Amino acid sequence: MSSRRRRTSPSISSYVGLIRFYEEVEEQVKISPYVMLAIAILTPLVVLILRALYAKP
Repeated sequence: MSSRRRRTSPSISSYVGLIRFYEEVEEQVKISPYVMLAIAILTPLVVLILRALYAKP
């Protein structure tokens, strides 16, 4: 293997370091599964109600 090829490909340890640094900096919003379930159920219901209220006869 040539030394040029080794320089162009970063090592696995550098990838791991970047991923860890990225996870530490980014804040994450944690949402309960029950809240997600409620949003998933309520969204189509609201859309159907609004369509029924504003439907053209």
